[in-house]
Amino acid sequence: MISYKDLGLVNTREMFKKAIEGGYAIPAFNFNNMEQMQAIISACVECSSPVILQVSSGARKYANQTLLRYMAQGAVEYAKELGKNIPIVLHLDHGNSFELCKSCIDMGFSSVMIDGSHLPYDENVALTKQVVDYAHQFDVTVEGELGVLAGVEDEVSAEVAHYTRPEEVVDFVSKTGVDSLAISIGTSHGANKFKPEQCTRNADGILVPPPLRFDILEEIEKQIPGFPIVLHGSSSVPQEYVKIINTHGGALKDAVGIPEEELRKAAKSAVCKINIDSDGRLAMTAMVRKVFVDNPAEFDPRKYLGPARDELKKLYMHKCENVLGSAGTVE
Repeated sequence: MISYKDLGLVNTREMFKKAIEGGYAIPAFNFNNMEQMQAIISACVECSSPVILQVSSGARKYANQTLLRYMAQGAVEYAKELGKNIPIVLHLDHGNSFELCKSCIDMGFSSVMIDGSHLPYDENVALTKQVVDYAHQFDVTVEGELGVLAGVEDEVSAEVAHYTRPEEVVDFVSKTGVDSLAISIGTSHGANKFKPEQCTRNADGILVPPPLRFDILEEIEKQIPGFPIVLHGSSSVPQEYVKIINTHGGALKDAVGIPEEELRKAAKSAVCKINIDSDGRLAMTAMVRKVFVDNPAEFDPRKYLGPARDELKKLYMHKCENVLGSAGTVE
């Protein structure tokens, strides 16, 4: 058993409380490798933002759980070396079983998500409570989920979205004891969130996705006032990255993400954690493709992963400063 406290990590409890009071959201950035971790930490230190280092089940298999633990510990020390001891959480994204969540808790994760949203309601409650009962013994915080997001990202897949039912949230939170709740109000997993036919065009001819269901969010806030809410699938699919990828040998389909102004509005509410994965993948892929096309003789990984890391840092700083509002919240 490895305690996250011995690694210098924190859980989400105090972090979320401050975010709700301050009207901002904590960035939850997914990572799989060293360059992504370096970009996340350097961006958040420079912005004075807390951060959630998020690991999916697939990323854990890819990177190795032991290496991930030491990378998280390294992230804490790296932040100090850069000059600021920002709060850092190591979080399991979309855990799908008690066994996986338990394994992460035992290996030093400070927060886990148990996603039983695909199960019948009572089974979701029972599974979530089982994880909470184990995690809370070690002061590890737990995120549950009600409602289903459409889209595909890593090992998470659903064809049809189901909005969260506000009438279920009080019962779910009270029966499970979760510390935060992921809801479905119109966000979507993956880079291909909304197809052009699902969107409308504004006066400038730009595709606009269906708006987020802020009415559902407001009703949920009324039911569980002050309770931490989480948004998954909240990448904005920057079109400049899509263009770079497709003009440098890529073949991404037309896709529209979540408008950043809608995420900023959500962050001012009880939404205190916003997950961003696809935007980072797009930024990284765009820079790697650009180097390969512009310099086809290049074969030094540092020469293409370095520019990818730099672009990631720029993207993450933009998210903290202009979208989530988390910049400048760490003294």
